[in-house]
Amino acid sequence: MKRSLPARTAIIAGVAGTVTLFVAWTSDDLPKAHARYHSDTELAGLRGGLDLPIDGNTYFIGSGSCNGCHGLDDIPPVLANHTAAGVDVNPVDSWRSTMMANSAKDPFWRAKVSHEVAVNPAHQAALEDKCTSCHAPMGRYDKFLTGGGHYSIAEMTPDPVAMDGVSCLSCHMQSADSIGQLFSGSLKFDLNDVVYGPINAKNLFGAPMESFVGYAPQYGAHITDAGLCAGCHTLITETADLEGNATGDKFVEQATYHEWLNSVFNPDIDPEGGVTCQGCHMPRVDEPMVISALYDFLASEEYLRTPYGKHDLVGGNTFMLNLLKNNRQELLLTANAVQFDSTIARTTRLLQNQTLLVQNEVVDRTADTAFIAVKLTNLAGHKFPSGYPARRAFVELVVENASGDTLFRSGGWDETYEVMGHDADWEPHHDVIRNEGQAQIYEMVMADVNGDKTTVLERAKESLKDNRLAPLGFTTSHPSYDTTLVVGVPASDIDFNRNDVGVEGSGTDKIHYHVALNGYTGALTVRSRVWYQSAPPRWMEEMFAFNTPEIDAFRTMYSAEDGSPVLVKETEVVDLTTGVDDLEELGVRIYPNPVSDGQLRVDGLSGKVTSIRVFNAAGSLVAQHRGGFGPSWVHPLPAGSGTYLVQVEAGGRSYIERVVVIR
Repeated sequence: MKRSLPARTAIIAGVAGTVTLFVAWTSDDLPKAHARYHSDTELAGLRGGLDLPIDGNTYFIGSGSCNGCHGLDDIPPVLANHTAAGVDVNPVDSWRSTMMANSAKDPFWRAKVSHEVAVNPAHQAALEDKCTSCHAPMGRYDKFLTGGGHYSIAEMTPDPVAMDGVSCLSCHMQSADSIGQLFSGSLKFDLNDVVYGPINAKNLFGAPMESFVGYAPQYGAHITDAGLCAGCHTLITETADLEGNATGDKFVEQATYHEWLNSVFNPDIDPEGGVTCQGCHMPRVDEPMVISALYDFLASEEYLRTPYGKHDLVGGNTFMLNLLKNNRQELLLTANAVQFDSTIARTTRLLQNQTLLVQNEVVDRTADTAFIAVKLTNLAGHKFPSGYPARRAFVELVVENASGDTLFRSGGWDETYEVMGHDADWEPHHDVIRNEGQAQIYEMVMADVNGDKTTVLERAKESLKDNRLAPLGFTTSHPSYDTTLVVGVPASDIDFNRNDVGVEGSGTDKIHYHVALNGYTGALTVRSRVWYQSAPPRWMEEMFAFNTPEIDAFRTMYSAEDGSPVLVKETEVVDLTTGVDDLEELGVRIYPNPVSDGQLRVDGLSGKVTSIRVFNAAGSLVAQHRGGFGPSWVHPLPAGSGTYLVQVEAGGRSYIERVVVIR
């Protein structure tokens, strides 16, 4: 039986010494719930997209039914879902332009499902049922709970509740006893007409929600538990051979939740520093908030709520967000261009500010070779990249001479948005890169039963490569490692996820570049960039060999979109080492080298040296002294290990020596 909203009724209730009238709207009236705040014209202008669905099925209702109280409130007196500074953070408008809101309308997903079905048409029912479990959960699970049977794309498409994607009740109705226990699209919902929220308050004001939409709000600690995300963000698939026969093998298509378990972000590993998925993807507003519109008394102190989780729900997929924005009318989306721009900006900030640290160091130089190390540190609470296996990150290293001419470039990208130097099939992991035909790409590469690369998910049997950057604290001894394997990183790469003394869990990788200089001895500029792609061109080749309405539609959108990789991080260092004379010729000695006690000692200075300058590996000046030298100069170096360049000026000539500090 289809869930219907209550008939028009009036409920009188005493609240804080006043009498308040609650009116319950029918489904036809609900969009006008903000009549005192917005005219229909104002609402249409604010939306810029289609209306949010207010329909219901047996157990679920669309996000439009939540929008009346938890959506935009901008007509004075502005109370709900705004910070003290007046910033609108209402959950509905933050969510509606996310990938989660558009999961059922995502044209890449629709094309990929049709691709899998085209490869194995006999598996259509099971494939579509599995895929809709996470992309259209409120449609799929309503059928599952009311008689069962496979849920199809054909059933999903005309169902407004299913097409609402990962909507409000997809998360807020999940049952506490299943959190972190169910995976691969298996979800459990509380069917007792309740919705759970994260705030434990004695004065919970639930009458309007019960009256208007038929659900009673309740406190649920599990709403802020990372396990809430586990049901969809660990996906294990069953392998089929090239004839479509089940092999009995299983493949971990993605395991973001288990990657998080195997990190210091998991409070079980680090009780003091643990951060859940919501901590990054739903950043908190730590100030008292009014969380519902229409009731001015909720601004009184006893009804204010804190903390408040913003429904930003962004990851790294700016490419698809731009594609959705540019095709929003054709795809019948509810978000407008401004809302998509906001989500794209949040996504870019997350990628660039909370994902990676990158450090460059010129470890050594001769007239023939510059030995350069680029160190990447993963700041995310899971592998980077994580999630759907199309996603990849790659490192571009450019070395220029003093005139700005390029001496070496590894990992650039061309006019087709492909990584230059990419091997014909797939690029292996590199510890050392010696030529421009090699590039470091962090990714998962899937193999079929014959060991050949595949992008057909149902054919995936094992990984040929998974060198994605591990999170801090990640170890091969953790119980979840069997679902988060590192593959294709040779044992000789001793600094992949290991610190300087070989201990696992650093969350880092160091790439060693041997750059041919061919006798050049001048200054070098070393610039490294890390780029991210969520839908790289090679991933599309296998799918684009097929023609289905969904693939053809996505191919057109994909071809029209700017496929430029997104810059995650950029770092530059200038090296001044060579083009100088040997200190031995001058009779000056730096000792000991390496330095173990943190004291730089330079001997043989009297009457010769006019200045000494000391630079760190990033090219920053850390110490200097001019004139008045005795026979020796002793100076403390900054704490910690590192590499320094000591520049000695004497007789109009420059002498430079590299000094290594080991503590």
